Amino acid sequence: MNDIALTVQQTARPTGFPSPDHFRFAESPVPEPSPGTALVENLYWSVDPYHREMMDGDFELNAPLEGRTLGRIVESRDPALPEGEIVFHRHGWRTHSVVRPEETRLLPHHDGVPLSAHLSVLGGTGLTAYVGLTRIARLREGDDLFVSAAAGGVGTATGRFARLMGAGLLVGSAGSAAKVAHLKEHVGYDEAFDHHEGPVAEQLAKAAPDGIDVFVDNVGGDHLGAAIGALREHGRVVRIGTVGQYNTRDAPPVLFNHADVVEKSLRIEGFLVSNHRGLQEELYEFAVPHLLDGRLTPDETVVDGFEEIVDAFVSMLRGGNTGKMIVRRTGNGL
Repeated sequence: MNDIALTVQQTARPTGFPSPDHFRFAESPVPEPSPGTALVENLYWSVDPYHREMMDGDFELNAPLEGRTLGRIVESRDPALPEGEIVFHRHGWRTHSVVRPEETRLLPHHDGVPLSAHLSVLGGTGLTAYVGLTRIARLREGDDLFVSAAAGGVGTATGRFARLMGAGLLVGSAGSAAKVAHLKEHVGYDEAFDHHEGPVAEQLAKAAPDGIDVFVDNVGGDHLGAAIGALREHGRVVRIGTVGQYNTRDAPPVLFNHADVVEKSLRIEGFLVSNHRGLQEELYEFAVPHLLDGRLTPDETVVDGFEEIVDAFVSMLRGGNTGKMIVRRTGNGL
């Protein structure tokens, strides 16, 4: 094991899109675990859109950043954290972490399931999609869905899960022709469009001329306004994120016919996946059999090398990923 640990620290608050200049890599000796803790050598890191929001004030400057991470326990001083086990924790954006049992989750052993899936369809990304469909939308068989940012991590998981749950028409928006093709050819979307190619309301009306029952929203803005207009009676909006405004705080407000909410008896509900962690085992029960029989495939963009994590994050914010963006430690043997 290398005797030098690396951490990523935020050095300044960005205005608009962040750049590598807002971060630095800091070196230190590999930490030693104290009683009741264990040392984890991190193997896979998640970079997520919500990190951009946290850069505006939640992340402490000049301190290690947090993030979803998978790692191997290499030295333990607590029997609840056996050496050699793979764990999930949130002390990410660093090569080595010291963790306590209550800060970790031992990963289950599922032969044939790739480890990276625990950061995509089996991780927070997949749990967000699962909660959105089952608890917020209360998806019914045959429901027609529209998903914004459908080629991202949550969007691809939502499409694949909805198809497995018996959804009807699946429509997605994305940011390029290549992503549109991926959604239709691989993920299971019936229709998809590039939101750069024209007004979202017009493209949605063409893709779903008879309307939709559910809108799963990762973007906000004109996508939200268009979807409210397209929703049928008793339609549901699942608000997950507002990626369209993370880097443009002065974006204009969403415009839609507010009377639609009353006259069509619409329900608009947002949620934080952190309030639904008790459904993790339920997600495993749903998704793992489909992963093993090939009906469910993780959509991932994997970048090799911890030193690439900042570039991977910036690329993800600019749409450089298809599916979940993950950084992998080189030479990890897994």
